[in-house]
Amino acid sequence: MIRADDMDHCRSVIRTGSLSFHTASRLLPAKVRDPALALYAFCRLADDEVDEGNHKARAVLSLRDRLDDAYAGRPRNAPEDRAFAAIIEEFEMPRALPEALLEGLAWDAAERRYQTLSGVTDYSARVASAVGAMMCVLMRVRDADALARACDLGVAMQLTNIARDVGEDARAGRLYLPLDWIAQAGLSPDEFLQQDSATIETRRMVRRLLAEARRLYLRSEAGISALPLQARSGIYAARYVYSGIGGCVRRNGYDSITLRAHTSKWQKLGWVMQAGLRAAGTMVLPQSPVIYAAPLPEVRFLVEAAANVQRGATQGRTAALLDVLSDLDARSQSSQIAAE
Repeated sequence: MIRADDMDHCRSVIRTGSLSFHTASRLLPAKVRDPALALYAFCRLADDEVDEGNHKARAVLSLRDRLDDAYAGRPRNAPEDRAFAAIIEEFEMPRALPEALLEGLAWDAAERRYQTLSGVTDYSARVASAVGAMMCVLMRVRDADALARACDLGVAMQLTNIARDVGEDARAGRLYLPLDWIAQAGLSPDEFLQQDSATIETRRMVRRLLAEARRLYLRSEAGISALPLQARSGIYAARYVYSGIGGCVRRNGYDSITLRAHTSKWQKLGWVMQAGLRAAGTMVLPQSPVIYAAPLPEVRFLVEAAANVQRGATQGRTAALLDVLSDLDARSQSSQIAAE
């Protein structure tokens, strides 16, 4: 399905660029692990170009064109693109899922901020839950309840990332915490970004974010028993590794301004072992009724797209995505004119 040399490249990208996922992926069966690594390599490439590049709008528009090419069956001559095109063909990957990721990255390029926790969840749905839904597709899982729990896990992981990176993001001028929380603390966004230490109010916000992440980690577990048996330990491992990052933030006293949570190789190994034991337990324990909980409103569109096999691969872009891409296109053209 994926060229051997392209697969080797994707493995190398994830081994050096996303150690947490690489650790968890080692527990997945090969028929899921290889396309999952290729998928993450493509997503990682897109995220890095937008997050670290000097021309964010141009990077998003380039990704738009790359997705168009991949879905047209003529991917660009790059390992990640060729591998992703193979995934589209083999798994009938719904176009709405990578385009949700594209929309989230476009929001990053536009430096969008979020008024409420629901807005942060909207963003997390796009940059993380979309990947979780795509992982389900790679496992041949299209059940709406399992997809909803996978999306819970994606949001939980992204909230954990945001909680860990508050200070790093602030120093780069990025702000992902809900603006209404910041206003409740008596701060303006600019005042928040200029903090050089973790105040009581900031620690409280980080704690609130991790509490919501913990609720969703627990809820996500109900969906793991709906996954193929051989894949369950790998997904549990991802859950434990990422929630372990949140635990490190807690041990740091919720100070994400002057400290950045790091987990050790031995901690990861312990979580991987815990994941194996937990996955074995799913063979004998009854399924939790939590699996039938309604999806978060912010992720419902992902669940519907992934569950609808017939229409999923051909759905066009939404009006909201077209609007944000049009805005970025105008920005990019203005920037080029100014540079000339």
